[in-house]
Amino acid sequence: MPELPEVHTTATMLHKLIKGLRIVSVWTDYDSAYHKGKDNIKDPKFFKSFARKISGGRFTKIHRRGKNVLLELDNSETVLIHMKMTGHLLYGTYSKVKSVKSKVKREEWAAEEKGPLGDFRNQFIHFVISLSDGKHLVLSDMRKFAKVTLVSTAELETSEHLGNIGPEPLEPTFTFEKFHERLMTKPCGKIKQVLMNPEVVAGVGNIYSDEMLWLADIHPLSTIASLPRKVLQGLFGAMKEILKKGIDFGGDSTSDYRNPLGEFGKFHYHHQAYRNTGNPCGKRGCKGIIRRLRLGGRSAHFCDIHQNLYENTN
Repeated sequence: MPELPEVHTTATMLHKLIKGLRIVSVWTDYDSAYHKGKDNIKDPKFFKSFARKISGGRFTKIHRRGKNVLLELDNSETVLIHMKMTGHLLYGTYSKVKSVKSKVKREEWAAEEKGPLGDFRNQFIHFVISLSDGKHLVLSDMRKFAKVTLVSTAELETSEHLGNIGPEPLEPTFTFEKFHERLMTKPCGKIKQVLMNPEVVAGVGNIYSDEMLWLADIHPLSTIASLPRKVLQGLFGAMKEILKKGIDFGGDSTSDYRNPLGEFGKFHYHHQAYRNTGNPCGKRGCKGIIRRLRLGGRSAHFCDIHQNLYENTN
């Protein structure tokens, strides 16, 4: 799932690419009985209203909150997109083609330009916005888990979609004291799980939590209440360093993520822990091996030597 650096990269690039462009038309083949009656374009009735409200609108600002891409329009509405497991937004020239993958004839879209947009991971188009420059903003989503909805811009921060999201870890106002306060709302929680809880801190997922814990020398099973203040200060610095590094490398393309031009991020070439199971630890002077364990249905990767396990002794 795209995390803070991937969503930041997407929003930043789209702000430069589509700000000021007008929405000409909207298309989707999302249709799910599970989403009937919900505020999601997977409900055909909602999509009809969604398309009517945004058509003719002009993009004024594209930004991010947590793992959500926010596309603000000049009609006081905001298109909110959570890319979930395999979704990513792309910008280019697309056209409808006949389906060759399915026995059932249906509409599909394909990129007209050669290059990164033709990447296999970029071919699962389920949502298309036709733009006034003749190009398209599309959502490629192989597993069809992504969420697309519409929220009044004035109500965005208090909406059900964003109202419970924790503070942004890279904001200058997010100090160590605020970080400490957020962590202590889950004193018995395992540090990796707490970091990944969006109500504690926004935008951190499986990949970046592994990497920041590796850098901070903390075992993923350590409990919050057992971690010394000095260790948490180290984690606070590691969190900011790793997330900034992820942004600098354009995100992580271990899985499906591609940027809006269809290109790979490069953070996955710099993993120290995530999916490095069995490899020697890369920390200078450390003789450890990267191990993997299951934690709350997710994988955690860590060094068996330098990442210390802190547990309550009571």
